[in-house]
This record gives sequence, structure tokens and C-alpha cells, in this order.
Amino acid sequence: MNKDIATPNRTKEILKKYGFSFKKSLGQNFLIDTNVLNNIVDCADLQPDSGAIEIGPGIGALTEQLAKRCERVVAFEIDQRLLPILNETLAPYPHATVIHSDVLEADLHSVISDNFLVGQDLMVVANLPYYVTTPILMSLLEKKLPIRGIVVMIQKEVAERIAAKPGTKNYGSLSIAAQYYAKATTEMIVPKTVFVPQPNVDSAVLKLTIRDEPAVKVKDEQFFFALIRASFAQRRKTLINNLTHNLFTKAEKEKVEFALMNCQIDPTRRGETLSIEEFALLANTLCPE
Repeated sequence: MNKDIATPNRTKEILKKYGFSFKKSLGQNFLIDTNVLNNIVDCADLQPDSGAIEIGPGIGALTEQLAKRCERVVAFEIDQRLLPILNETLAPYPHATVIHSDVLEADLHSVISDNFLVGQDLMVVANLPYYVTTPILMSLLEKKLPIRGIVVMIQKEVAERIAAKPGTKNYGSLSIAAQYYAKATTEMIVPKTVFVPQPNVDSAVLKLTIRDEPAVKVKDEQFFFALIRASFAQRRKTLINNLTHNLFTKAEKEKVEFALMNCQIDPTRRGETLSIEEFALLANTLCPE
């Protein structure tokens, strides 16, 4: 008998036993397909001595597959009602620990040093709630954690935006922010039918491989990201118009035009046509000393 958590029958059985009802506000969609879960874990390239951090384990479907493949799993669960369920479903895996906490409020550096060995191969692997995908991913990247990468199941449209290349309709400030820290690839598309309850849209598995050094060297990260956000503030506007409306004053237009020409960037181009290297060059040229 297949005892995996991620089957429609076993999931139904567990939910019924505990009288669990899904909270829409927490974006709860549980995976009920073991093949999809195995593919997600495959994307993470975990070794027997690797560690994994999971966010939003639900009833433990992905946690179980991670625990079968690696030495240590730490999962963050915000919903208190799931703790007794996880206590039961993960009982066969003493090397899997659940922390009742919002990952955005947790001190991840401390959690890592308390639970994993120094220098241990470490991946974040998760089926993320749609409503909080971007804040979680950006928080993981900005905290510069000692991890090799991140493999997450997220909304297909968001995965496409994060992995987008310059000159495409999906390319924007989120693409550049993520790709500054990591190499981004969409690994697979996942139909909504493998979830309970079914979401309204398809999902995708996104892999972020952390770079040893950011993709470009910038004088001031904060200014670099502010310049990017301003460049995409209104997608149909030219670079010069966006920058003089959203970051600089109209009185500074000449200065901005001069910097653009100096960087050999046509002021009438739109933000979506610039590569991360061009944005870095422009930010370093305009950065206040």
C-alpha cells in the first residue's frame, strides 16, 4: 500500500481525520501528485548529506520527499492547525523539524546555524503560497543566506516574470532584482489539477541558483534598485520620461539625458529593453557620490 502523503486518498483521509478546512487567506493549495513532488526535489539536486529548508509544508507532502533524500529538513509553518497533523505525518522522519513561524519574521541566519553544519550543502525547496511569493523570494535573496539555491513552485506568470530576458513583455524590475542575485530558470509547468483545492491558474517550478557574486558591480544597491523601479514605473513611457518623473526632478532632465548618452543608451528606449549591465552602468553614472 502506498503510504505517501501526496495521494488524493491519503490527503483526503488526513484532512478528514483532523477536520481541516483550507484558509483562502493563507493561500493553501496542497499537492496530491507524488511524481510532481519528486520532480521538484530532483530539481534541487540534493545529496544524502544535504540540508533543505521548506516554507509552508502543509500536511508534509513535500517535506516527506525531502526527508527521504537528504540529511536534515527544517520547515516553517505559519498555520497552528497544521502542527498536530505534521507531528503525525512526519513521525517516521525524526530528521525533519517544523518551526511554527512566519518565515518573513524568522532570523534565518540563526535557524541555519542552529540546525545545519557550517558549509553544509543547503537548498530552499517549497510550494509557496501565491499571495506572498515575491516578498518571500526577495527576502531569501537579500538576506544573502549560505544556500546553494532555491527551488519553488509558484504561479506560472510570476515564474515567467522572474526568469524573463530583456526585450520581452514579462521582463521587469522583478526579473532584474532576482537575476542580480541568482541565475533563474523555469524548470517545469505544473497543471492546477494536481492541487487540492485547485487554484485558478497553473503553476511552475522556478530554480534560482545563487551567484557567488551579484551579476553586476554597483556602487549603491539601494540606488540601483530605485533606478530600476523608476524605469519600469510606467512601462509605455520612455526611459527619460520615467526617470525624470519617478526618481529625478524635471530640472535634472539634462543631467539624466547626459548620463544616458554617456552610457550610449538612447533616452527614448523603454526600460524593458535594457540589460542588467546597462542598468548597472547607468546607476553607477547617476549615483550621488
